[in-house]
Parts: sequence; C-alpha cells; structure tokens
Amino acid sequence: MNMHHRFETARGRGGRESTVSKMLSDLMLACQQIEADIATEEARAGIYDRSDARYPILARSLNDRHANLKGTIATLEKRVAESSQHQLVTDAA
Repeated sequence: MNMHHRFETARGRGGRESTVSKMLSDLMLACQQIEADIATEEARAGIYDRSDARYPILARSLNDRHANLKGTIATLEKRVAESSQHQLVTDAA
C-alpha cells in the first residue's frame, strides 16, 4: 500500500508546484515559438487561409501542435487551480 501522498511535506508540495509552474512556462514559450513559425511559413507561402488547399502542410502541422499544447496548458492550469482549492480547504480544516 503506497500512502506517500498522505505524508507530503510542505516542501514536497512546493517542489511539485514549482515543477508544474516551470512546465507551464515552457509550454507557453513553445506555443509562442510555434505561433512565430506558423506566421513565418504562411508568409513564405503567401497563403494565410487554412481552408485553402494550397495552405502549407508544415503550417497545418504546426497549427495542430499548437492546439494540442493549448489543451495541455489548459489542463495543467485547471489542475493547479483545483490543487490550490484543495490546499485551501485542507489548510482551513
């Protein structure tokens, strides 16, 4: 039976929170880079309409990756918010 989560120290929780914060920061930076790469590829091709059949394949792939990263960021932010709420309730008790 693994019960480590019940005996976390404040330091242990803080380490995990800082890791998640670092991950979020890195993912947001990656999103910004992908946005710049999409803009560069669209400008190179001169096609900005995603519904155009000539829209660059690289830009399509980057758009998909960007959407996936945005979903991951939203999920992590939700978990952080839920964890913070849980911690507030635990500390109040």
